[in-house]
Amino acid sequence: MAETLGFGVIGCGVIGRKHAQEIEQLEDARLVAVADAIPSRAEELGGGHGVDWYTDFHLLLTRPDIDIVNVCTPSGMHADIAIEVAKSGKHVIVEKPIDITLAKADAMIQACRDAGVKLCVISQHRFDPSTVRVKQEIAAGSLGRLILGEAAVNWYRSQGYYDSGDWRGTWALDGGGVLMNQSIHTIDLLQYLMGPVESVHAYTATMAHERIEVEDVATAVVRFQNGALGTIVGTTAAYPGLSARIELFGTTGSAVIDADRLTHLYLMAAPVQGMKHHVETVNLATTETNMNEVAAAASNPAAISDAHRRQFRDMMEAIRENREPLVNGEEGRKGLEIILAIYQSAKTGKTVTLPLG
Repeated sequence: MAETLGFGVIGCGVIGRKHAQEIEQLEDARLVAVADAIPSRAEELGGGHGVDWYTDFHLLLTRPDIDIVNVCTPSGMHADIAIEVAKSGKHVIVEKPIDITLAKADAMIQACRDAGVKLCVISQHRFDPSTVRVKQEIAAGSLGRLILGEAAVNWYRSQGYYDSGDWRGTWALDGGGVLMNQSIHTIDLLQYLMGPVESVHAYTATMAHERIEVEDVATAVVRFQNGALGTIVGTTAAYPGLSARIELFGTTGSAVIDADRLTHLYLMAAPVQGMKHHVETVNLATTETNMNEVAAAASNPAAISDAHRRQFRDMMEAIRENREPLVNGEEGRKGLEIILAIYQSAKTGKTVTLPLG
């Protein structure tokens, strides 16, 4: 077995607890310590896992038995903390989004480069078997020329969810609403599978929740660099919550990923004998969707699959093999830029072309 790597977690809220749970499921990883500015949170998570806990994350960074630090704080704090982690010589895993501005994202990426440490941005659904399979089929040309890609995240979050933390629903720390917080994974997968985005035209609104600054409904029309078109739809007001869904269409095939599972994969086969314009098709998707899991994830931010574990594994292997993790800083930046372009379009009423500024 490879040498065990030590982990520290900064931020002991919902997602920090998830990170701690998944780290402990890796046989060659060890959770060493956690930190949170709120003492009760730090004590609860640290005590629950039998590890040291701190209210000052700088003390965690002095630990020589920690190799990797997971940053699970509010989004607008990611870069500031990650830069401190990098300066301490430890590798960085940062939750999505990488941060809420491109300037901060770029500063984080540069700090990790300068310190010679690896940077991984959480986009765990790139590691789902459904995503891996569709990516392989696209690379093999099985879907032909991609012409349309659609992403929809019609979830539900109660008013109590937004009221549960002062940072939720704010531009300063959440960085946005349904797009930045809930839809970023699906948006990342859309561009990962369809290719880079060329331009967006969008609308956003706050229609169903009180005391939030950000959007709870959003729509965008997308043009990809390869000429394909697409749509992005998101809301946190679709009671009781539907599944996140991606639909991809090419000239010789189509694929649908629903609730992280490949539910449709149709590829054009040879023409049927005697029928010039009819071809055989077969649904190559074999996975089934557990609707109880769909309902949980669509309405509960804590109901997350074990895909984090697969991404942690990739980061650990990247460190041992001295290579880039699959979702490094530059990859993590892509989804952020698309969302910021959507916000800019919604604000100005104009089509926005990427890259920004």
